[in-house]
Amino acid sequence: MTGIWKIWMRAWFGAALLFGLVLWLAGVPGAEGPARVVLAMVSGDPATADMLDLPVMRFALALQGALTIGWMLTLMAAIKGAETVGPVLWRRILVAVVVWCVIDNAVSIMTGFGLNAVSNTLLTIGFVIPVLGSGVLRKG
Repeated sequence: MTGIWKIWMRAWFGAALLFGLVLWLAGVPGAEGPARVVLAMVSGDPATADMLDLPVMRFALALQGALTIGWMLTLMAAIKGAETVGPVLWRRILVAVVVWCVIDNAVSIMTGFGLNAVSNTLLTIGFVIPVLGSGVLRKG
């Protein structure tokens, strides 16, 4: 992956890592403000942010942040490997991202956080565009 697609992918990773950091900060006393905003946005109800007053929610959101950061770092390493291995690994990475999106969207909708499915879908599209546009799935 080169040129604009590489820049796009770096920006995508940066945004996803920043989101993970925001979620992780839910577990840091006094730093949970951005996580409260995210909760209010994805639920469509500002009162949802009050859930962070519960220690179990702070833990769950902070843990999700850690998982998001770890997932992004793992995905970055996999993509670095895909630059060497080629289309086979790129396809597997693409499938992994799409499977995550489908599962996360389903649970988001089932639990009443449908706006999270919108952000997941946009995030997935933001990943798929440079993968398809760069031609890495075809190169051998």
